[in-house]
Amino acid sequence: MGCWVIAHECGHHAFHPNRRVEALVGFVLHSLLLVPYFAWQRSHAVHHAHCNHLEGGETHVPPQAASPTGRLMLALNQRLGTALFGSLALVNHLLLGWPLYLFFGVAGGSDYGAPTSHFWPGAPFRNGPKPLFPDSFCRSMLLSNLGVITMLVILGLAAVQWSPARVLGVYGLPYLVINAWLVGYTWLHHTDLDIPHFTSGDWTWAKGALQTVDRPYGPVLNFLHHGIGATHVCHHIDSRIPHYNAWRGTDLLRQRFPLLVRHDPTPIHQALWRVASRCSVVRQVISGEGFYYQS
Repeated sequence: MGCWVIAHECGHHAFHPNRRVEALVGFVLHSLLLVPYFAWQRSHAVHHAHCNHLEGGETHVPPQAASPTGRLMLALNQRLGTALFGSLALVNHLLLGWPLYLFFGVAGGSDYGAPTSHFWPGAPFRNGPKPLFPDSFCRSMLLSNLGVITMLVILGLAAVQWSPARVLGVYGLPYLVINAWLVGYTWLHHTDLDIPHFTSGDWTWAKGALQTVDRPYGPVLNFLHHGIGATHVCHHIDSRIPHYNAWRGTDLLRQRFPLLVRHDPTPIHQALWRVASRCSVVRQVISGEGFYYQS
């Protein structure tokens, strides 16, 4: 996961002043983790540019209660009950969430249509009024795909040499753990009962960037994962700040703007259950004040 975060910083131009070195490091690290680097870099830039935007956002965009998806989620919640619904949400997000997002753009904004794909920019993955991956991006997407395919070939050769079971044990199971961490982090960064989302008429970049939240992951995980979960507000204010300076940036933000920088001290396992069991759809109660999850 620490390597994932370093590649993530490469994608933000926060790793090295030489763009070629940065692109190479990010491409290699993410390809090793079966992430299409340049395609992810593009979609993640959209996420930062439209954070908590209900139409233009990318990743963890919640359905509105009146939408078909929102009505389905409410019906499932009512039928299954909170405990079962929350448990299924945990499994869906932490186990299936990352591949579903890469292949089908699950939890993306409505501006880009559904589905979208990080592996193919054309039909049937281009249905919205705005293309998530424009035509000019096809070459970079192809390069991303080649990186992932190369890693799959390496894994296949390793399975032939040492057995599929060994490759699954040494690579496959840790890969699932990394994906769970990745989705868990981003889910908790941008989701909770008091975090609003905005439609085009009310959204501004500053509003969106300040709706992310820092959480207490403890010194060991902060060290191993470069503080990605504890300094995320600072990261959204300026994503070019490298992780080793984000701690100082976070301290300064909290000193200067104590009422604007979100920090939730809830233990991670409790926060994760609250989000999984109580955050399914959003509603707007007061015009102009955003859409909130309704428990």
